[in-house]
Amino acid sequence: MSESVTVAIDPHVHSEESYDGHEPVELLLEQAAEIGLDGIVVTDHDAIEASRRAADIAPEYDLLGIPGVEVSTAAGHLLAIGVDERPDPRQPFDDTVEAVREAGGVAVVPHPFQRTRHGVRKKRLSDCDAIEVFNAWVFTGYRNRRARRYAEKYGYPGVAASDAHSATFLGRAYTELEIDGVESRRDLDGEAVVDAIRAGEADIHGRRQPLRSSARHYLIGAGRKATWAAQ
Repeated sequence: MSESVTVAIDPHVHSEESYDGHEPVELLLEQAAEIGLDGIVVTDHDAIEASRRAADIAPEYDLLGIPGVEVSTAAGHLLAIGVDERPDPRQPFDDTVEAVREAGGVAVVPHPFQRTRHGVRKKRLSDCDAIEVFNAWVFTGYRNRRARRYAEKYGYPGVAASDAHSATFLGRAYTELEIDGVESRRDLDGEAVVDAIRAGEADIHGRRQPLRSSARHYLIGAGRKATWAAQ
């Protein structure tokens, strides 16, 4: 009989290396282990050094180490999960997706269609590996439902993530993956998790952030979008 292992991953987390993050990776890893996650992906904005460090020391917290980055493309943000190097920012969306794949990673579109948060617009969204169908920071549930319908309609795997900018909200949404062909979590590595995301073997779990926190995050995001567009 085939063996399998189920792991819970939060694939979209920000550290203090992000312009909007607050805490060091050590605190994020400690919190992840405390609440029962099997791993997190630190995806800072256009910066990957902290994520690489988090992936290196994750085993010290009995967690899977998976590096990544949230890269700014010409069409909006893209999660590059399982890469050791940051793709060049501000490049065409399709070119960035291809760069992520060539680096052995999985290209996931976060918070799609949310223009105030640099979400890729529907008319700009082409080929990718997966779509974030539940983001805990959405202002209302409508955006998540729209993302999920889109992923289902076009056959994209879905993931859920907290998009946490502090340890307090880490794991509020997460992706559960069943990985076949292994007997225990000790036999897993980050590559197996990336392969499982790409294969669409995921269950979605999550709840939105408190409304007051979401509203504040929404307003900050709108301001940063205006600044980013003016550069």
